[in-house]
Amino acid sequence: MALAFSQSCENNKDPIIQVLLECFSRSQRVLEIGSGTGQHAVYFANKLPHLQWQTSDQTQYLPSLIARLDTEGGENLPPAVTLDVTMPWQLPQSDYDAAFTANSLHIMSHAMVEAFFVGIGKQLSTHAELCIYGPFNYQGQYTSDSNRRFDIWLKQQDERSEIKDFEWIEQLALNQGFQLVKDHEMPANNRLLHFSRIG
Repeated sequence: MALAFSQSCENNKDPIIQVLLECFSRSQRVLEIGSGTGQHAVYFANKLPHLQWQTSDQTQYLPSLIARLDTEGGENLPPAVTLDVTMPWQLPQSDYDAAFTANSLHIMSHAMVEAFFVGIGKQLSTHAELCIYGPFNYQGQYTSDSNRRFDIWLKQQDERSEIKDFEWIEQLALNQGFQLVKDHEMPANNRLLHFSRIG
């Protein structure tokens, strides 16, 4: 089968890895939520050979993800697992010390985002790192006109989807013991939020 391809993944993988090289420098087991085409996983796992990069996604997206891993995956990319954030998380391990997700929270409903953080709180160990990439609003305002247009498009695709407010995301993270380390400015009006679990 032809491998699924995301141009946005190709565009943003280099800026993202520059941040992850620092954020995940001491991590050993990373859980990626919503791995999609697998392009990020293959690229990041290759650049971070000291860790295991566990991919996951909803059932309907697994075939293309598995195909990518079978074709391009390395030794530190274990088999992909099914993960629906709203269902019980059945994962190979329970002691991940890092998590990553890209361009997912704006697709999720608010209830799904809340479930995402509850799951993260249960699955990640003490002193874990959490990195979230995507667009965010600040104090209820868009950061650019392109993000405003993108948000309109999202809601046309699914009324439950929309760009989420940074302040709400930060509070959900705090509820699970994660404090914001840095809010990284990224290309194309995106951000990379780095949280760390303290105690």
